[in-house]
Amino acid sequence: MKLTTKGRYAVTAMLDLALHGAEGPVSLADISARQEISLSYLEQLFSRLRRHELVMSVRGPGGGYRLSRSADNVFIAEVVDAVSESLDTTRCGNKGDCQNGEKCLTHHLWADLSDRIHRFLSEISLGDLMRKHEIQHVADRQNQKQSEAINTRRLTDQASA
Repeated sequence: MKLTTKGRYAVTAMLDLALHGAEGPVSLADISARQEISLSYLEQLFSRLRRHELVMSVRGPGGGYRLSRSADNVFIAEVVDAVSESLDTTRCGNKGDCQNGEKCLTHHLWADLSDRIHRFLSEISLGDLMRKHEIQHVADRQNQKQSEAINTRRLTDQASA
């Protein structure tokens, strides 16, 4: 399977948005800090996610991004597809020209695997992931770490003032 950083980061950022979106719009800077994904990379990903109507932007103070529909109705395959990520496991990009312009012996096997992976990810929503205990535990740890970093910055700023 050829799921690169782009697809993984898009799913991670969307899950972060889903987990924190109940409190209002979520800034890309906050997602960047929690998930350790560069802000400029997130801006590129969210531009694509917005074009595919998976997120909407909220301007102004306290602005950021929100899911365009409920987390239970945003599926992982949609997120991966939105950032133009291929789930193709064939060597030929599913063109059927793997062996001197012809299909190789195992072309259909790998094409079927690609289809199954896509179907699998089409059955998992952000809401499904949000309800997993393990994911809640990681999100709680990340939130705690972010709060500690903010408090440390405040103390440093106060000490230098």
